[in-house]
Amino acid sequence: MDALTAWVRGWAVSRAAPPPVAEPDGHRVDVGRPGHRVRYLLRTPDTVAARARSVAEPGTWLKACGPREAVLAGLTPAWTAGETEYLMTSAGVGPAAEAPPSYEVAVTGDGPVWEVVVTSEGALAARGRVAVAAGVAVFDQIVTEPAHRRRGLGKVVVHRLGVAASAPTSVLLASEAGRGLYGALGWRVVSSVVPAHVPEEEAA
Repeated sequence: MDALTAWVRGWAVSRAAPPPVAEPDGHRVDVGRPGHRVRYLLRTPDTVAARARSVAEPGTWLKACGPREAVLAGLTPAWTAGETEYLMTSAGVGPAAEAPPSYEVAVTGDGPVWEVVVTSEGALAARGRVAVAAGVAVFDQIVTEPAHRRRGLGKVVVHRLGVAASAPTSVLLASEAGRGLYGALGWRVVSSVVPAHVPEEEAA
């Protein structure tokens, strides 16, 4: 299974969205939520131009693997592009990490989705989620609150999620900032990914 397919399957499980539907150039998820009606995941930039013209309905999201310049060249003015992301993979649980003494770590869930929450004096410090689909662990929504950054909490969340999922292969979609964290933990970049969406106006 390729990394993009693994990621979208796990993302759908993590977000309680319908299973992805195979498309000739990737996958489609009929999310069905306000502002996020449908999502397309494209394997290459080659079909971005055709998709950008044919599916440019409000609430449509698109993520395409490949160089940013190539993806942006295919978009029409209806689309708003986001910052480049990175599809990354890893094998095994990864290096162990412990939270500082002033933090508490809680792991909940019994599969296929687990959540890790790190708190300090009852306040949220960091959190994350992992979903296992077709034997691959897909990491999702890993966030450290600004006041608690640079204390190794991201590493703690990733490690505890990996232990909970106990899968031989893991996949995630990282931001530019997250790429450095995961790279230091042994994750490797498979492809850059450029997101874009057609905004949906809120009802008055």
